[in-house]
Amino acid sequence: MEGLSLLYSGFINSFTTVNLVACFIGALIGTVVGVLPGLGPTATMVLMLPFTLPYGPTTGLIMMTGVWYGAMYGGSTTSVLVNIPGEAASVVTCIDGYQMCKNGRAGAALALVAIGSFVAGTIGLLGLQFFAPLLGNAALSFGPPEFLSFMILAFVLLSNLSAEAPLKGALMIALGLFLATVGINPMDSYPRFTFGFEKLMLGIDFLPVAVGLFGISEVLSIAVEKYVKPVVSKVRLRDLYPNRDEIRRSVNPMLRGSILGFFMGLLPGPCTVISTFVAYALEKRISRTPERFGHGAVEGVVGPESANNSAVMGSMIPLLTLGIPFAAPSAIMLAGLRMHNVEPGPMLFVTHPDVFWTFIAAMYLGNLMLLILNLPLVGAFAKIAVIRPQVLLPVISLICLVGVYSVRNALFDVWVMIGAGVVGYFLRQWKYPIAPFIIGLVLGPTTENSLRQTLLMFKGDVSLIVGRPLSITLLALATAFLAYKFLGPRFGTKLAVNVDEGKSL
Repeated sequence: MEGLSLLYSGFINSFTTVNLVACFIGALIGTVVGVLPGLGPTATMVLMLPFTLPYGPTTGLIMMTGVWYGAMYGGSTTSVLVNIPGEAASVVTCIDGYQMCKNGRAGAALALVAIGSFVAGTIGLLGLQFFAPLLGNAALSFGPPEFLSFMILAFVLLSNLSAEAPLKGALMIALGLFLATVGINPMDSYPRFTFGFEKLMLGIDFLPVAVGLFGISEVLSIAVEKYVKPVVSKVRLRDLYPNRDEIRRSVNPMLRGSILGFFMGLLPGPCTVISTFVAYALEKRISRTPERFGHGAVEGVVGPESANNSAVMGSMIPLLTLGIPFAAPSAIMLAGLRMHNVEPGPMLFVTHPDVFWTFIAAMYLGNLMLLILNLPLVGAFAKIAVIRPQVLLPVISLICLVGVYSVRNALFDVWVMIGAGVVGYFLRQWKYPIAPFIIGLVLGPTTENSLRQTLLMFKGDVSLIVGRPLSITLLALATAFLAYKFLGPRFGTKLAVNVDEGKSL
């Protein structure tokens, strides 16, 4: 009953003008970003961070989640109509979605995707609403040694964000952790790695680095690419009605994808991308007519699209309950909440319950907004897909510049952003994943604090951590993962599934 009363209070808080507008803007921008090939949800969330500062943490969280969530909706539009995934999580949708378009069923495919995304989002929200407070209460028993052990396990798992080159992922995490130590030592107030440069005394701010790595580097990457104008199929409003057989064949994949995606969201890595591949493989395996897949099977469209929307809600659980992001967009949200002096973790439900429950209520409303937006405006969103990316470059660059400078009115941050953008461009060219670096930079202060508190608790004797059952269990899991990762290939096994992360990073 307490949860229902808190949810009711959340709905009351979410029905404020600013939260409703933030929810709508986030959903709309996310859908547009999902439609546009090139600019992913992570980069867009970074660009929007400065503009959430005048408002509260709840409003900022609602807007950024709306962007991430809306991108999952919008990415399917170009996958079905143009055979170009607007977002990396919609790659699988191209397989059968475009075939349905060629068969004259594009409208039905888009309608079922929108309905499936709505159902998946609702199921994911119910899971988040139920599991997050339980896990948050359990995490209250964590001490510094447990948090340190969990951080080590998280870094070991997150190093596999780049399945093709896990060592590159580990190197990027280490680089992020190193940059997080630049500035004043919190224990003795002694400057570290500043090289006598006063601007570095306060550390390297997250925002200009993130905007540079995701925004400016994306601008540079698009600028050198050759543009090929896609041909978009026209979809009229009266074409959006699926027939009875398509509806019947969509119900079970919709539910299976929703449940599967939610639990996939609890895993480290590009959960929205991986969940679509797993959902597609599952539907094809259990189908009585697997030969239809690849030729316009509606199950191959609805299942993956339901999974990626539900995975967004699942990935919010480790962020809100433990303060640990398992994906790049989650890391952006963590940074955004910290900019509002709200620290996600077990105490969030004690110190800021209004943030959590207002967010839950607003996402229910946002889910409905996305359904209303996506069905009648499919034709308009399809036209957005043919906009030349080069036309957007000056606008994106200007947003990056104004956003970064407006936070601290510091020209130094602008130079950091430009430098990070250039470095990010070359990291992309050399196939180094950016997401592990951002996660390492965001989690660096928390990891350092956990390490220092553990050393103080054990008076410098780290070996005493073996006396903590949960800590030693988490460390054993990390060790087992590393052993399996390095020894598995020798026995003909492979741990990670290769997935083109595309712009999700």
